[in-house]
Amino acid sequence: MAETALVLGGGGLTGIGWEAGVLAGLAEAGADPGAADVVIGTSAGSVVGAQLTSGSVTPEQLYERQLVDPRGEVAGRVGPAVMSRYALAALRSRDTRAFGRRMGRLALATRTAAGEADRRAVIGRRLLSHAWPERRLLITAVDAATGEFRVFDAASGVGIVDAVAASCAVPGVWPPVPIGGRHWIDGGVRSSANADVADGCRRVLILAPMAGGGGPVPTVRAQAERLAAAGARVELITPDRAARAAFGRNPLDPARRAAAARAGRAQAAAHAAAVKALWQE
Repeated sequence: MAETALVLGGGGLTGIGWEAGVLAGLAEAGADPGAADVVIGTSAGSVVGAQLTSGSVTPEQLYERQLVDPRGEVAGRVGPAVMSRYALAALRSRDTRAFGRRMGRLALATRTAAGEADRRAVIGRRLLSHAWPERRLLITAVDAATGEFRVFDAASGVGIVDAVAASCAVPGVWPPVPIGGRHWIDGGVRSSANADVADGCRRVLILAPMAGGGGPVPTVRAQAERLAAAGARVELITPDRAARAAFGRNPLDPARRAAAARAGRAQAAAHAAAVKALWQE
């Protein structure tokens, strides 16, 4: 397993902006985590991870991409009815796989604002390369029928656009993604960051725009603590108060992305020393 891991969690378009801002701020402070041996991306984090490892942008350029007019993006929203379905499914599920099946049924039954082809086109425009990077990139998703957790990588035989689209397929908002005769939904259904995929790495940095859990879904902090208990050195960064205010009430609103990015960059200064110590240990 890799020595160092960068874990990028889910959190919608504001999560993409915030993560890009944090990464740029850390790099500016001399604590660039972009050279991690393995990058693990869930939902929003899969987009940032694919961009970061593409070799096409620096962290600064990745940040600047968040500040431009988000044309081509389609706003989504997890409304009260869908949120109620999420909560009820969590209460009724004995484990993450059962929860994944319930979320899969919701996803398959929902008529979404964008169809499969349109949604794939949006994801394709976000990515700077449609080829898997040389650096190890792991992208998480969940089988809509079985609730099975899956990690896609360059050896999985799945195109990176499809893998990222699957990881970003929020149930009840975006359509499930067909891959290999099955349909796949957001990796955040299992965990908002899936930090446990970094098990075995000695140093782990986790950026988690959404760190909560509920029912069988573990919090990111709980996963970070398990990694630390297993011997890893772990740093977890979650949004501060200013960042949460910048996110607003809808993380899927493209208009909030730039503010989230600026907030992430401003927050990075408070974590630079700890990240630098982690990376240079």
